[in-house]
Amino acid sequence: MLGKTANGLFWMSRYLERAENTARLIETGQRIALTRLGTDDEEWASVLRSAGVLKGFEASGQALTKDAALNWMLRARENSSSILTCIESARQNARLVRTAITGEVWEAINATYMTNQQLLSRKVSERDLPAVLRQIRQNTALVRGMIHGTMMRNEMYDFLRIGTFLERADNTARILDVKYYVLLPSVDAVGSSIDNVQWESILRSVSARGGFRMEYGAGAGPQEIAHFLILDKRMPRSLAFCVSKLKDNLRYLNATAPRPSEAQKKIDQLERRYLLHDVSAIFDFGLHEYIQDVLRGLSGISRQIEIDNRFYE
Repeated sequence: MLGKTANGLFWMSRYLERAENTARLIETGQRIALTRLGTDDEEWASVLRSAGVLKGFEASGQALTKDAALNWMLRARENSSSILTCIESARQNARLVRTAITGEVWEAINATYMTNQQLLSRKVSERDLPAVLRQIRQNTALVRGMIHGTMMRNEMYDFLRIGTFLERADNTARILDVKYYVLLPSVDAVGSSIDNVQWESILRSVSARGGFRMEYGAGAGPQEIAHFLILDKRMPRSLAFCVSKLKDNLRYLNATAPRPSEAQKKIDQLERRYLLHDVSAIFDFGLHEYIQDVLRGLSGISRQIEIDNRFYE
């Protein structure tokens, strides 16, 4: 398979997933802010930092307010990770690999792009924000459904899946980091009603509340939630689930090779080092430190996939 085609598919799926995940991250910040006594500046600086876009925002010279932060994440063209630019980048990559995707996938991406242009043609008011975020999530889910329902299970599909699960693992890690490292008011709040409301917001942000309640009931606490989102392979946005899917698709890609690829070796190392522990060991190590290590590992795997598959040749 040509490296440029693999690259286009990989980044098409990453940008789509990033757009959805940014919408989820905004929702998380919005919900958690309702339980905090601090200023909007504190809340939204935290969300921008966890999204990895705070430095870019600061470089833009804008005063940090809730409205400015939301606009930066939703529709700022100077922000390469804003929802508007992610959807545009996904469509551009889809156009470049048009012959590698089905007509249904292209139509879904194009419809998502056009709807997104309308939704984000002007600043989004706080009243309209929930509906806009919900529409963005539904549109990206439609594209994902078309990929699952119409694409051949071949190398092209594998690269789409690899991009999706790399981005999703990164997002789950960042949402956890928003909660425990940045937005928790103080160590005294651990286990308090504020802490519990914030953890509930985390579950909602990754569509995990229903599954968690079925598994643990209403009395579970932060360690059970962290276990569910990090280590439970049944939960489709957990780190363990995403890494297992990455392993599967990398194995499919490398099925005819005599030995594992470098990316396969890196993903195996990540799983052995970070995803085979008890959740109590993660908390003892420090959840923020753990998440930062996982994020660095995922970034290294992404770079290695590009090298192994000669994306730019």
